[in-house]
Amino acid sequence: MDGLVMAERVSRSFPLDHSEVRALNEVNLQVATGEFLAIAGPSGSGKTTLLNLIGCIDSPTSGRILIDGRDTSQLTRKQTAELRRQRIGFVFQSFNLIPVFTALENVEYPLLLCEMSAKERRKRAAEALECVGLSPRAAQRPDLLSGGERQRVAVARAIVHRPALVLADEPTANLDTQNATQLIDLMRELNRNLGLTFIFSTHDQRLLEHTPRIVRLCDGRVVSDTAVGSPCAVQAAMKGDGHEQVFAACLS
Repeated sequence: MDGLVMAERVSRSFPLDHSEVRALNEVNLQVATGEFLAIAGPSGSGKTTLLNLIGCIDSPTSGRILIDGRDTSQLTRKQTAELRRQRIGFVFQSFNLIPVFTALENVEYPLLLCEMSAKERRKRAAEALECVGLSPRAAQRPDLLSGGERQRVAVARAIVHRPALVLADEPTANLDTQNATQLIDLMRELNRNLGLTFIFSTHDQRLLEHTPRIVRLCDGRVVSDTAVGSPCAVQAAMKGDGHEQVFAACLS
């Protein structure tokens, strides 16, 4: 598999009064095309900050992020916007759907920035809704959809422009177990069938149990990176390498 994302000694600090808070501390990460990867850790561990950097929503204080081999810090604002629009899809914890739009219109919305006809936009939006199993709900507005259906619309919106990478920030946090399980199954299916690379932040054990690779953060540092989906196996893999206490403190 080809490399898609690389973070090299990435740090991110934020000013606070007369000092600063370091959200990330020299994080290294490589993600290959087609991976299904969770960034796990408690609140404040740096999960969302890392996703924002990978998604080019924010910039590192030091270090660099490469997408498709391109150093994002060297891109102009226009090039960065094009990279996000063409290569990256976003799924948010709070759905972020436009309430006065139908499901189909919400999915179609990102395509308004692309050079294509209205007919092609509608066709792609309909296909994306079909991929997430919501074709029958295309004409419904978000207030008439369940939480699980809203998040499915959000996933359809994230994939409608056919990106290489989907970033999801706590995608199951607002869902009950049944809807969370259905969403997990959907993302895994899209990963397998379409070859989409998924990177998501989570502390949801339901999601981690279905994730083949877990990167755990604590206090802005990577404390484990393992290709094991079972939390028990992950914990066992950490034993004997000097990280047991740090890892235990970072379990959410």
